[in-house]
Amino acid sequence: MTLVNLVNFAISYASHGLSIIPIGADKRPLIKFANKPPLSPNEIKEIWKRYPIANIALRTDKFFVIDVDRHSGKVDGMDSIKSLNHNEWFKNTLCERTAHNGYHFFFQKPSNETITQNIGFLPSVDIKAHKNNYVVVAPSRIGDKAYIWLNHQPIRPAPKGLLDLINKKSREQKPVETDADYKPTGKTQTTRLFEEIVNGLGPTGGRNNALASFVGGLLFRNVDPEVAGELAVIANANTDEKLPNSEVQKTVNSMIDKEIRRREAEK
Repeated sequence: MTLVNLVNFAISYASHGLSIIPIGADKRPLIKFANKPPLSPNEIKEIWKRYPIANIALRTDKFFVIDVDRHSGKVDGMDSIKSLNHNEWFKNTLCERTAHNGYHFFFQKPSNETITQNIGFLPSVDIKAHKNNYVVVAPSRIGDKAYIWLNHQPIRPAPKGLLDLINKKSREQKPVETDADYKPTGKTQTTRLFEEIVNGLGPTGGRNNALASFVGGLLFRNVDPEVAGELAVIANANTDEKLPNSEVQKTVNSMIDKEIRRREAEK
């Protein structure tokens, strides 16, 4: 197998307004990219000089991806998609086949609502949506298997029915029956963080401060920022008087910046 330098593909993607991340054969980023501006063509050239056989990923900042897995679970993700009986949702938008015969369906993020990451959106189907997440794209290769574009459609807005389903799934909570005879003997701050996910952010007057404290506590304990953001959305959803999604996003990003400054000050 001949390894190909993908720098020209990366520059082409960047010219279409997409944010490029060079990744290795293990799908891990070769640079720090979180909360940084997109790479310029000159920066891409310099990076590919250092990593000439790097693969290409695109950051999911302007779009989200329905990631269909067909090889690692008991369920074929395409069966989950077909069971929706809405094949039309997945037509006429950009789509690629992954190196393991799965699929990536690309959709524009709506301007008036937040699409959250959802691992397990459907059996063997995930949603990749966080601005600091990414998906591998063609013509990247994993071993001797390549990612391949299946069409050249533009990335289109998601159909309303699909957005409604995504929002419904993000709100679903499956209750578990518990043994009421058990009572905890002591609580820590970490305990309270876990409980706040389910119990919500408290009374209306203190929601913003509670959310900031909640996210800050997670980040201080080395929870991944992306995961902290998802947990913040869940905690807010379980609050009687919810904060707007835009306020949650603003607070999460503010606390991430604050945590970055705190850690830099400790160096």
